[in-house]
Amino acid sequence: MPLWKKISPRRSQVRKNISADRFSQVNKFANTNSLISILIWMLFVVLCTLILSLPNAGYREVIPTAAIVALVSLAGALYVCHYQARITRNHARALVIVGLFLLMLAMTRFGVSITDHGFLATGSAVTTAVILTIAYDQRFAMGMSTFYCVLACLAVGAMPDSEPQPTNLNLFMTMAAGVVTCCFCLKEIRTRIKLLRISTLAAIVVFVTAGAAEFLSGNRETTGVLRHAGFHAGTTLIVGLLIQSLLPLIEKSFRIATSMTLLDYSDANQPLLKRLHMEAPGTFSHSLLIGSIAEAAAEAIGCNGLLSRVGAYYHDVGKINKASYFVENELGSANRHKELAPTMSHLIIVGHVKDGIEMAKEYGLPTVLRQFIETHHGTTLIEPFYNEAKKLKAKNSKGKTTDVPAESEFRYPGPKPRTKEAAIVMLVDTSESAVRSLAEVTPTKIEAVVHNMAMKRLQDGQFDECELSLRELSQIEASISKTLAAHYHGRIAYPEPPDEPAGAESESE
Repeated sequence: MPLWKKISPRRSQVRKNISADRFSQVNKFANTNSLISILIWMLFVVLCTLILSLPNAGYREVIPTAAIVALVSLAGALYVCHYQARITRNHARALVIVGLFLLMLAMTRFGVSITDHGFLATGSAVTTAVILTIAYDQRFAMGMSTFYCVLACLAVGAMPDSEPQPTNLNLFMTMAAGVVTCCFCLKEIRTRIKLLRISTLAAIVVFVTAGAAEFLSGNRETTGVLRHAGFHAGTTLIVGLLIQSLLPLIEKSFRIATSMTLLDYSDANQPLLKRLHMEAPGTFSHSLLIGSIAEAAAEAIGCNGLLSRVGAYYHDVGKINKASYFVENELGSANRHKELAPTMSHLIIVGHVKDGIEMAKEYGLPTVLRQFIETHHGTTLIEPFYNEAKKLKAKNSKGKTTDVPAESEFRYPGPKPRTKEAAIVMLVDTSESAVRSLAEVTPTKIEAVVHNMAMKRLQDGQFDECELSLRELSQIEASISKTLAAHYHGRIAYPEPPDEPAGAESESE
């Protein structure tokens, strides 16, 4: 009798299939963002535990600290997945946030070891809140900063000559006061003094909170209370000055542009806009109009109107190289595409997107503005040249059956809009061009054209990657129609001067 049971071929094949399925599942998991996100989380837990455990790095301190850090960071990771899921797909952003937390905790820990005071924790918490508010939004910044405050309390530990629990509670309340004030007040930065105003307000709130908490904890010495509160408030005030000077670095690290930066790029004296004005005046006027319409449409659905406006200013800068091949720059001259084959015209028209991206890089345009150049046509079909190519193909075939030109050959390379602001600029661009081609412009016709363009882009899948809802699309249509109707409003004809009688001239002589 054999020592092992003989396995049937069918069962052997089933086992192989199960193993292959398991391997494919593991391979799929390894190739997704989940594995990398878990590794980043583990890296943060390890490094954060080391920072918080030093210089007393005994196992009795390390294990409880690691457990608390793991739980707090896990809660933070779940918060990120729920409110900013794009961070889990963009690991560079995740690493920047991890680096920010570790840097602030290290500075807090180092400051406590030197001064035996926790006011640096307040400054680091406010710094974290301001940076995250600038980079993301108020809700996300407030949540993540709250998690940071918990870790900062661990970094500070017990203050000298006081009980650990009340001291950390007072510190947490002080940090939370500064964090909440900054997050609520810092919606956008349009002026250079905005950060200073907010940091001053936060310093006042922190001063009151720290003083009250210190007094309630049993310290009745007025000088000591004022000194303690002053340290926290002074650190908060310095944060505003520090972040003001580091704002360009923050924008570059998170690949964002604040409202203040966008306003700078909206200046008509910017080199690229000035060149567009001089070499393609028709395109420049078109871009200004698109900007005003897009801003109103973006604000109608709660998006960044300023970003939409400035992005629209630059979306067609690629037309500078071949300005005369675009209808808005013909200025009464003949259409140059009549002398070209449809395929050649297609290459010229599509080329303005690539040229625009190269110009944006050459002039150092921020990434958030480059997206409007890349995506304002998405992967749409250039219908005039495609239809012309079909007619030419049918004419040359002389009645024989021939293949119709592929649509893919006459489409823009993309990508499709990835943000709502970029989708708005796309829709405004095509709607304004379509309305301009109407022989008679009326509000009813404008609404019909805008709706038709919106449905064509929707059915073509151009809005698939920007999370634009049908309700928002309807609101955008209404805003675009209203603004276009106001722009193409009618005017009362001026009366012509009456003809003078024939004898009037002779009498005057």
